[in-house]
Amino acid sequence: MGTAEETAGGEAQAWGEVTPDAARRLLIAAVEAFAERGYHATTTRDIAGRAGMSPAALYIHYKTKEELLHRISRIGHTKALEILRTASRREGSARERLADAVSSFVRWHAGGRTTARVVQYELDSLGPDARAEILALRRQCDDEVHGVIEDGVASGEFDVLDVKGTTLAVLSLCIDVARWFNVDGPWTPDEVGALYADLVLRMVGAGEPAPAQK
Repeated sequence: MGTAEETAGGEAQAWGEVTPDAARRLLIAAVEAFAERGYHATTTRDIAGRAGMSPAALYIHYKTKEELLHRISRIGHTKALEILRTASRREGSARERLADAVSSFVRWHAGGRTTARVVQYELDSLGPDARAEILALRRQCDDEVHGVIEDGVASGEFDVLDVKGTTLAVLSLCIDVARWFNVDGPWTPDEVGALYADLVLRMVGAGEPAPAQK
């Protein structure tokens, strides 16, 4: 499954905000090329060819190859932050919110693994200003998970000695799904999301949920 197919379904039209159509086609082609060959090995000619366009047409919409990567990274990290923020700030216990955050974040990395690989692993290819912007979005993602774990510790739901280190471990576990997930493998994105939510709850020492009050 390529990026076009991924974004048509499970990723909720991830590039819907990119207009006009030619700019969207070029961006999707760039995601596929960067994921397959790496940013530095990909040329603007490669990207334009995948989009069925001439190299000159690319420069009408994007001044440089880095501008393409920056836009991909910004949109991807904004979506990641939205996923984590929605889960972390919903009603419910810290246990429920953390499980929701992890399962949703993992599903995004599995269902849109081509995009996620570029978003998560090409950060160092950006220039200083663009990299600083994306790092700020990453810190906000970290803060959402950190806050839920902190809440769980405060409420007695979690047994965590190092909240910062545990936050890093949880996010690393989720992000790595983009590296290994295979659509032809034995698990669906939903199944991996549920598995990782269970693993993370065990990691933070969360016991079984309290029985509902009658």
